Amino acid sequence: MVDATQIQEHAEVIGADGVHVGTVDKVEGNRIKLTKKDSGAQVVGGTGSHEGHHHFISLGLVADIEDGKVRLSANADVAVTFEEEA
Repeated sequence: MVDATQIQEHAEVIGADGVHVGTVDKVEGNRIKLTKKDSGAQVVGGTGSHEGHHHFISLGLVADIEDGKVRLSANADVAVTFEEEA
């Protein structure tokens, strides 16, 4: 697992395929809290029903932090299936 202290507020979260998943609001415990404004809304094939509230991604899905971006170990379309809603 990566060092969660390296995850910066407003960092972009991307899937292993480079596709935007969300934007970091903050780290809470062992999860990344995504901002409401694009939490789950930008994923290709999404229905938009996940907009308007926070989602969380487990730190266990984080593969790396590179160039200020949080890269997940799963492609974006798969990663969103692991999101938890608030």
